[in-house]
This record gives sequence, C-alpha cells and structure tokens, in this order.
Amino acid sequence: SFAPHSIRLQGEPPSTSGRSSVVFIQQPHDLVVVAGQPVTLPCSITGYHGMVLWVKDGLALGVNRDMSGYPRYDVIGDHSKGEYHLLIQRTELTDDGSFECQAIQAATRSRPARLTVLVPPDDPVIIGAPVVSLRAGNSLNLTCHANNAKPAASIIWIRNGEVLNGAAYTKTLLRDGRRESTVSTLHISASNIENGQQITCRASNKAAPNGKEATVTIDIQHFPLVNLSVEPQPVLEGNLVKFHCAAKANPPVTHYRWAKGGSMITDATGDTYEVLVDHSFFTEPVSCEVTNALGNTNISRNVDVYFGPRLAAEPQSLQVDRGSDAVFSCAWIGNPSLTIVWMKRGHGVVLSNENTLTLKAVRQEDAGKYVCRAVVPRVGVGEKEVTLTVNGPPTISSTQTQQALYGEKGQIKCFIRSTPPPDRIVSSIYPSMLESGTSGRYTVETVSTEDGVISTLTMSNIVPADFQTIYNCTAWNSFGSDTEIIRLKEQGSLRLAVIIGVAVGAFLALIVLIGTLGAFCCARLQRNLKGVVSAKNDIRVEIVHKDHNAAREPEDHGNMKQMMVSWHSKPPSSLFSLTSFTSGLSIRLG
Repeated sequence: SFAPHSIRLQGEPPSTSGRSSVVFIQQPHDLVVVAGQPVTLPCSITGYHGMVLWVKDGLALGVNRDMSGYPRYDVIGDHSKGEYHLLIQRTELTDDGSFECQAIQAATRSRPARLTVLVPPDDPVIIGAPVVSLRAGNSLNLTCHANNAKPAASIIWIRNGEVLNGAAYTKTLLRDGRRESTVSTLHISASNIENGQQITCRASNKAAPNGKEATVTIDIQHFPLVNLSVEPQPVLEGNLVKFHCAAKANPPVTHYRWAKGGSMITDATGDTYEVLVDHSFFTEPVSCEVTNALGNTNISRNVDVYFGPRLAAEPQSLQVDRGSDAVFSCAWIGNPSLTIVWMKRGHGVVLSNENTLTLKAVRQEDAGKYVCRAVVPRVGVGEKEVTLTVNGPPTISSTQTQQALYGEKGQIKCFIRSTPPPDRIVSSIYPSMLESGTSGRYTVETVSTEDGVISTLTMSNIVPADFQTIYNCTAWNSFGSDTEIIRLKEQGSLRLAVIIGVAVGAFLALIVLIGTLGAFCCARLQRNLKGVVSAKNDIRVEIVHKDHNAAREPEDHGNMKQMMVSWHSKPPSSLFSLTSFTSGLSIRLG
C-alpha cells in the first residue's frame, strides 16, 4: 500500500515495450480553473487491473481511489472500465501545479498536465470611501487597492460611464509567490471635480473578467456661498426694507450675523433682516456674515435710499481784506443726484453750481450773507448760510434828513458799518470834538449791534438854531474813513405842508361844484368871495432862504462832505465825529 506523499517518482517512465495491452485511453491535460470551482483531471487505462497512482509535482497523492489525505480530492469513474479520474472540489491556489496519472505495475504514466488555478482579486477598496471630502479649490488623489489576485488585477477608473486616464499603477508579489496586489492612484485637478460626483474603481483579471467595483462619492466642502438681496430698491427714506441672506454651505451653515456700518445688529439672528431705512443706509452698508465649520463669508450691500440733501462738509464764514479773494466750500450728499446753487442772500443771481464759490478781489459791497443750497429733485431742499466780512474803510448809511420836534428832545442817528470795528469812538460839534458822554445840551451814545455801530447825538431841548445846522458824521478805521452830512428838519413844518395840500384840494373841488350851478347862484357866490378876499389882503406869508441857490444843495452837500473830511484828516486819535454848521434860514411874516 502507498501512503500519501510517500512515493516520489523520478526520471523517465519505463519502457512499455512488450506491454502493449496497457494503454491510456484518457490522459490528463492542461486546465485552467478559477479558485473555488471544481475540476476533473481524466485518466482511463485499458487492460490494466493494478494500482493506479496520482502524482502532483512529483508527490504521490493516493493509490487507486484512496485520497483520504486530501479531503477535497476524489478518484471517480467506473473501475471495471479502468477509469481513475481525479476530481478536485472547490479548487484552491494550492492545487495549482503539474499532475500525472501512473499505472504502477505496468510502469506506465500519463503525460504531465498543468492545472492552473486563477484567483480573482478581493473586492477593491478606495481609501476614504464611501465619501471622500476635500476643500473647494483643492485637487484630489484617489487610491484603489485590488489585492490577492492571480494573475494581478487590472484597475480602471470610471466617472459618468467614461474611463478616466492617467492613473498610476504598482504591483506587489505576495509571499506565496503566486498572488499579486495592485494599487492604482488617480489624480483629478480641482477644475475637474464637482460636488456629489461618483467615481468607480473596477478591478478585473482572468478569474473575474467582469470585474469587481468600489465607488466613492466626492464631497467638496467650501465656505458659505452667500447672496444678499435687498427689496425694494430704490426706496424712499423712512420705508421698510427687507434684507435676505441666501447661503449655500458644505458643511451646513451654523449661524448668521448682521452688521451695519461695522456695528453689530443684535436683534437680527436669522437669514432675514427687516428695518425702516434712513439716509445712513446709503453710505453705511449692511453686511451678512454666514458661518460653517470651515469658516465664514461676509457680504455687504448698500441701499439705494432716496433722501434729501445733508451736509457732508459745512461751509465756514470768512473775513478777508478788501481786494483779496474769498473762497467758500460746502459739500452735500443726497440721492438721487443733487444740484448745488450758490447765491447771495437778497439777490436772485446764481453765483456757482459747484461745491466751491470763489469771489475774486472782493469789495466791501460783496460783504453779506451767502447761501449754499442743495436741491434733490422731487425729494427735498437744504441750505446753509455763511457770512462774508470784508475788511475795509467804514461805510456810513444814514438818512440825510432826520426830524425832530421843536422844544422836545431830538436825536440824530448815524449807522456805521466798519470791519475791523472802531476801537475808539469820538463825537464833535464844530469846531470842538466831544468824547462819548454829555457836554451841555449834547449827549453822545454809541451802541454796537450785529450789523454795525449806531452813534446817537441827543439834544435835550431843540431850539430853532438846531434846524439851521448841518451835522457831520465821520468814521475811521485802519483802512480809511467815510463821512456823511445830515440835516435836521422840524416835524411841524411837514404837518403844515400836509394841511395846505388838503386845503388846496378842497378848494379845487369846491370850484368844480360851483361851476355846475346856475348863473344866478354863481354870480352871488362870486360877490361874497370878493368881499372875503378884500377884507384880508394885508396878511402875507413868505419863506426866504438866505441860500438863494436851492438847486445847488446836492453840490453843496458834497462840498461840505469833502470839507469835513479835510478838517478831520488829522483828528486826535479819533475814529468817529459829529460836526455842525449853521445855514441861513429865516421865516418872515408880514
């Protein structure tokens, strides 16, 4: 008897000469089988009834039908017909080798048959599967392993039904010297990746021609993608506006944060913010910050708010010397676009439509209030006033004829505009000068106002000579001087003129009435009228001016003014004077 693996045959089989009756009807032949499948190696010998031995790689497996040493091996077939077929159930990689069927007593053996056992690869594995996460903008490297295959597995990558090229492969022979493991690495650029894509690794060899697959899903993680909408726009100041912060994020959004002009809005926490807008929303943007596990994204929007003019740079009043330039500037904001107008207060002329107003070589008459006005069509108007003060000689504006009542207290007022203001005030009655205060019947008071200086000469008891005097008002400052001649008239003389005018009017009306009467009434009225006139024809009223050339009064006024200036050309440190001259005026009754 033969025990398994107890016999090792070497050399060529012995000659079968003279034993022609022992013939292999069937001999084993080369076979390829996939591990796990059964396989049968045929062996039929005619005319032989001795021991039959199966040998693998030179080692005996068993005699006749005894394969007790190999549980997966059986010898099958009809013994009477000389059939000794070797059945291997559930082949394994260890079955891979060279097999022979031998007729021991006949010293005959079959040709060697190569049994090749193929091993399909293990299920492929993609590192990181089933979901591979990466940050947006990064490229991706995918690695797939297909292990324990014989022969080594081939790996392809598939996306959307298309094979991806460019993968790198490596193969490793395992310790058994038969199986191999394959590793494939696929590089995908960032521009070629989409979130949610599925990429498949398919491993195949002869044992698994249809291949085995593993699939991975690409999860592209990114900062929140934010869109901030504002409705409605444009909107009038004071109306309600809704901000909506729409965000896409992977990983999901964790919270929202709102701000305006850099200041936090604590009462807004979700993706929506509603508010009544004012002009500040036009210049201070509202921002929405969205956060997820990777970080945050901030986006800002201004609101197209319609609002009336508001000062951005306030103009400043100026004080300049006569002959210098004056430059005013003001800046307004408004929406829609505004129009700027510079004007002088009290005048209708537009001086500029720019933010800047330039007055070249200013004169004293340029002094005054200037207005910078801004107009936003159909929304509103705003304006700002500034003052231009021009340093120059004083200017006197007083009524040249002033009035007083005989026997009462009388006043003569002189109004002086002077920049810079006088630092000393002096009053005089020619040929003497008076400081402010009281001298005899005269009292001089000086009062400063916003518009200038008012100097008042008060006479305690008006006498006829006061109406026959010409008064002089002169003022100085460091830039020069100005003089004004003032006359004083009695208020009563004006009332007399009014009475005479009324009487003449009544008389003319009476004449017209008389002319409409009959001839008889007219003649009688005429006789009565003659009697009245003849009774009073010895009363005469005559007003005589010692100045016999009244038409020359304006010229004399100018001459007097010039004379006063000459007389005061070297005053004793004085800045202001009042001077009187006497004119000849008499009233004669006869």
